[in-house]
Amino acid sequence: MSMNKLAFALATWFGAGLAPRAPGTAGSIAALPLFWALAFAPGWAKPAAAAAVCVIGVWAAQRVSDARGEKDPQIVVIDEAAGVLLALWIGAGSNIWMEFLAVALFRVFDIFKPWPIRPLERLRPAGLGIMADDIAAGVVAGIIVRLVQSYWELAGR
Repeated sequence: MSMNKLAFALATWFGAGLAPRAPGTAGSIAALPLFWALAFAPGWAKPAAAAAVCVIGVWAAQRVSDARGEKDPQIVVIDEAAGVLLALWIGAGSNIWMEFLAVALFRVFDIFKPWPIRPLERLRPAGLGIMADDIAAGVVAGIIVRLVQSYWELAGR
């Protein structure tokens, strides 16, 4: 497989970015199998996988951005995969409702990009900017979910 084909496969998160509607949501949902596959992995495997997706994502997003001549091609969804994985691993624990909340909050932050998330998409090179805002959205969503989960645990629910 050539490097361009590999970059395309990764950047589109194995084709999820080719969804005709809502490719970002498709990319977020397509990351869930990796999250669930690592549910029983050693504790270090989850942050290592998240870091790997982030680093590889910068490379793959840059390659596809350059090849298409676009700053942030809509088909690139590895950024959504990285962001949702971070949101889940930081916040969700093993509660399906917290997983749902993590994904939902990530999508809200990814779509609306409140400060300080939006300025990150202007980082250069393009691959870094494509990834950075989604990474930040995932971290913020994960922290909020962790706080919600802690509150519920303290409240005895």
